[in-house]
Order: sequence, then structure tokens, then C-alpha cells
Amino acid sequence: MAKFLYHITMSLDGFVAAPGDDMTWLSGLRPGPNPVVERVLGEIGAVLMGHRTYAPATTAEGRVYGGRWTGPVFVVTRDAAPSDGFILLGDLGEAAAAAAAAAGDGYVAVLGATTARRCLEAGLLDEVLVHVAPVLLGDGVRLFDHPGGTRIRLEPRELSTAGPITNGWYRVA
Repeated sequence: MAKFLYHITMSLDGFVAAPGDDMTWLSGLRPGPNPVVERVLGEIGAVLMGHRTYAPATTAEGRVYGGRWTGPVFVVTRDAAPSDGFILLGDLGEAAAAAAAAAGDGYVAVLGATTARRCLEAGLLDEVLVHVAPVLLGDGVRLFDHPGGTRIRLEPRELSTAGPITNGWYRVA
């Protein structure tokens, strides 16, 4: 049975994208090899993302995992134009079920803060793997943002470093 994994890189001050969903801050990072990333790439069976992550992912520079992973990519959207290699579905439940079926016993990598929050709210999210980069963005899209507050307990699975990157892998309690 597939597990849903929120897999993301975050700035030290808690942002996964700069203002305007700008992800170019990641291109300036040259962290070197990360054994945790290499391992998880081999365990991903499908990707689930929202429409805000989909637009940059369709560009040559923005391919999912920089083109280092290939497989089915499911996008929760009602208003995006189709693009080769992406399966567009309008409902989160439908997209999650299709991604889980495609992933088999592997992970469904959830990309994008809003989609991850929605998966968490729906009781789908099993684990969170965050790579903390030594960058301060000051503003942008938070790793987890839920106005009014929500406390989610996470249990550490694995903590490690790879060069300047800190890897935190957690189970959703």
C-alpha cells in the first residue's frame, strides 16, 4: 500500500517558495550529493501536486526532481492546460486514489504546500521529509500554513545532514 510523503526543501526561516511562488532560490543551492534524496527517489512510485506547483514543473528547467525521477505525475487542478507527462484531475480524492494505485507499495511524493496541507486535512499524509537549506528568504510560501492554527504532532524517523543541508524525516502521529 502506498504511503503519502510530503517531500520539500525549505529555507531556514520556514519558506518553501519566495513571494510569487518563486522557486529560483533553489537553483542557487549547490549542496552536493544527499544520500537521503537518492534513497527516496528510488522509493517514489508517483507524484501528486497542485496547480501552483504544476506550472513551473512543465518547463524544461522545472521538471519534477530536475528530471532525475520519471513516473506518473498527478495534478489536482480544474483550470490548467494539459501537458505531456502529467495527469490532470479536478478532485483531490480522485487524484490521490489514482496516485496511490500508480505508486503500488512505493511513496506518493506530495509536492506543494497547499496540496500537502489538503492531504493532511484529508487524513492522507503519512510522512514529511524536509530538507532545510541554509538560506533566509524572509517571506513567501510557508512549509505549513493554516490560519487559525492547527497542531500536528510529528514523530522523528530520521535526522541527518548532507553538506549544508539538514534532512528531517518524520511520521505524522
